[in-house]
Amino acid sequence: MPIKKILVVDDSPTERLALSEVLVKNGYQVVTAESGEEAVIKSKTEQPDLILMDVVMPGTNGYQATRTIVRDDATRNIPVIICTSKGLETDKIWGMRQGAFDYMVKPLDHAVLLDKIRAFN
Repeated sequence: MPIKKILVVDDSPTERLALSEVLVKNGYQVVTAESGEEAVIKSKTEQPDLILMDVVMPGTNGYQATRTIVRDDATRNIPVIICTSKGLETDKIWGMRQGAFDYMVKPLDHAVLLDKIRAFN
């Protein structure tokens, strides 16, 4: 399934803007959320083709939001790539156990991220 619409989830306005700019320049439609709770809601209402999920956020964190999204029948087919500053191997393992499709550590290499997104097509 070609990736057209991407949900960018991050509590940092700077991170959301930077990632959105890169994605839009490369032809993707971008929807943003600034919390795990908002990500869960927008995953249902917007039905994005892919979710880029931060982990460290107030309230529902990215691990919890990912778990909720991948376990819901309405959103379980939306791949989630966790994009976080948490770079320990145990963090990666935990992220993948929550149902993430992939895991990237910040600062993100935008070329690598774009390659990962293109690989879905």
